[in-house]
Amino acid sequence: MLSGKQKSYLRSEAHHLQPIFQIGKGGLTDAIIKQIEEALEARELIKVSILQNCEEDKKDIAERLEEAGIEVVQLIGKILVLYKESKEKKRIVLP
Repeated sequence: MLSGKQKSYLRSEAHHLQPIFQIGKGGLTDAIIKQIEEALEARELIKVSILQNCEEDKKDIAERLEEAGIEVVQLIGKILVLYKESKEKKRIVLP
C-alpha cells in the first residue's frame, strides 16, 4: 500500500504522461491486464483512459486492477494513473 505522500509524489510524476492504453467497449479483459502489467514492468507509472463506450464502471475497473496487484494512484474522470514497482528496471524512488 502506498502512503498519501507517495501517491502525491506519483501523481506529480504522472502529470505530464499521456494515456498509453484505452479501455473501450470490450471492458477490462485479461489480455489488457497482461499488457498493462508488461508496460508497468517497463515504465512503473502509466496512465490508462476509459472510453465513453466502456460499459464497465470505472471503479470496478480500478478494483480489478488492484486485485491484479497494480496500485491505482488516482482516478480522475475517465483517466486512471497506475503504478507497480518494476522488478528489473526500478526507476522511481518513492519518498
